[in-house]
This record gives sequence, structure tokens and C-alpha cells, in this order.
Amino acid sequence: MEKINAGLIMLAEMREKLPPSEKKVASYILDYPTQAIKMTAVELGEASHTSSAAVIRLCKSLNISGVQELKLRIAGDLQQKKTVDRDIEANEPLQSIVEKVTMQSSEILTQTANLIDTAELERAVSALSQARRIIFFGVGASGITAMDADQKFLRINKNSRAFMDLHLGATAVVNAQKGDVIVGISFSGETHEVAKILEIASETPATTISLTRYGSSLVSSLADICLYVSPNVEATLRSGATSSRLAQLLVIDILFMGVVTSAYEQTIDYLDETRLVIQGLQKKVAKRKNRIK
Repeated sequence: MEKINAGLIMLAEMREKLPPSEKKVASYILDYPTQAIKMTAVELGEASHTSSAAVIRLCKSLNISGVQELKLRIAGDLQQKKTVDRDIEANEPLQSIVEKVTMQSSEILTQTANLIDTAELERAVSALSQARRIIFFGVGASGITAMDADQKFLRINKNSRAFMDLHLGATAVVNAQKGDVIVGISFSGETHEVAKILEIASETPATTISLTRYGSSLVSSLADICLYVSPNVEATLRSGATSSRLAQLLVIDILFMGVVTSAYEQTIDYLDETRLVIQGLQKKVAKRKNRIK
């Protein structure tokens, strides 16, 4: 099933990185989306003072199947309600904050789901399923995502580690072998430490995966497999990477579930065993508390 939106996001994010003729087509569509979805490739070329070939090349640059998919995505964008005033204001009522944060989070999760390239996702799941060792690396808020991923994959008995320190991460990655998977996480795609880890990993036989905002970036250019989250910009007062972190966690959850289903019986056993161990630990803690009382 073709994705039904995120077309305008893809165009806006990629516009400045496109060749001149494709940039003209992207600019026209962004300026006149309602008219653009009614046009053929030839008509779009004429309207943007380019050619139908430029329109087709634009679709290839966006890694989508063709003009029809692009128009379907844009039509889906146009049907969505626009949300305004999503930033938090001074002395704003808590109910209003609840609504704004929820709306922003819901939007970025939906946009991320529509930006996922199924073929790249399948390659990532396959690599992680067969991995001898998995290393997740990120700094700041992306480091929290790396730690969450590590915790999940440990639960299904994967040899997994998460690093937030460049020196420790480099030490772990430099001796990576065939069958190892290195996952670099950076929302901007330009984080120096993450790029350095993937650069080191590229000199080894390991498979590298990047998780960045949509579009070309330093980090994604260094990875064998590229996964993306919505590039939706954080609101001014919400610069704590709240929505972008949720989008990253969504992709990690999808990868985790993909690995679980690829070896369902075995991974479910691992999950059940870890759940029982944790429950046992909780009971022991409760007993100690009762004794103290």
C-alpha cells in the first residue's frame, strides 16, 4: 500500500539539496500544491519551466515510485488539519499544554511512519536479526534512544551495547567484525561524534545503520542502511528534543518488533524469561520492605 502523506515534508526538506531543475519543480509544488496534484508530469514540467524528465528525476531523488505516489502523498497532506500555535506560552493553562504536546507528538509519529522506506527497514531488520553483536551510539537525547534500544535487544538475548561517549564507542567499534551491526543515532544527521563512529565502522566489515531526520546528511552518507524520522522542527520553547526523541523511539520499537517476529518462538521465550526474572526481583524487594516495617 502506498503511503498517503509526507510529500510536502519530503519536498521542503530536500529542496535546497536538489539539482537546479528538480529544485524548480519542488518549489512550484510547495508554492502551489493544490494545483500540482491535478497535473501530469508534462504539465508540472511546463508549469515549473523545466521538463517532465525533471519531474521524474525529482521522484527518484525523493526515493518514491513516481509522480502518482508524490501526488497521493501531497493530497494526503492537504487533507490534514493544520495546527497552529503549538509553542508553549508563559503561564499557559495545563490543559492547553496537554493538547499542544499531544498534538505535536501525534503528528511527528504519523509523519515518521509515512517516511519509512520498507525496503531499507527490511534490510535493517535482517541485519539486526542475524547480528553477532549490536552497538548503538548516540549523544544527548539520541543517547537516550540508544540506551532504550540496548535495553530492548538485551531482553531477546542479543549481544547489545549502547554508548554515549565517543572514546568508549570508538574503542568498541574499531575492532568490529563481519556480522556486527553499528547503529548511529542523530536527529540532525550532523552530530560529529556519531559521524566519527560510523566513519570508524566503515573501515571494518561491520554493517552500519543510521537513524536521522529525513534528507541527506553527513551521518546518513556514512551508513550502509539509512532510516529516517520526520524532520518536523521542535517548537521554540520545546527544544528538549521531545518530539524527535519520540520519533526515534518509534523506529527503534518497529525494528525491535521486526526482529522479534523474524524468530518469534525463540524471542518470545526470551521475553517471557526476562519478564519472570523482573517479577521475581520485584517480589523479593516487596518482601524486604515488609520485613523492615
